[in-house]
Amino acid sequence: MRVKAGTRLAAILIAGVAFSSPSATSALASTTQDNLFFNGQVVRTVVPPAAVPDGGTDPFYKVSNGLAGQLGIVGDGPSSPDYRGGLWAVNDVTFTPGTTPFLLTSAQAVLTAQSLGEVTVTRNPAADFRCPIFI
Repeated sequence: MRVKAGTRLAAILIAGVAFSSPSATSALASTTQDNLFFNGQVVRTVVPPAAVPDGGTDPFYKVSNGLAGQLGIVGDGPSSPDYRGGLWAVNDVTFTPGTTPFLLTSAQAVLTAQSLGEVTVTRNPAADFRCPIFI
């Protein structure tokens, strides 16, 4: 599908207006860092993130106490049948006490670590946001 330049600019401007809160800007920017993990690969974001509290549908995992270099993790992408354009449902991931943090690079890695008791995963709907990714 081809998008006209004016339409793309309008979408970026709308995203920017929806994302004008300074505290929200810094929180979401630090979450995405322009790069994310998807199925073990690094992918890039397309536009600045826009807050959408309680509106996420695509799984997103934010690790709070991981290793340096840990990026946010998306569970769906443009190649996934359930991808809804980067409308991220945020889940906070925390390594459990006594577990040495390790790099998590996929939703499956997060879910496996959760099943082994290595991390806790807590849904955080107030942090949901929209930010399409490029693969």
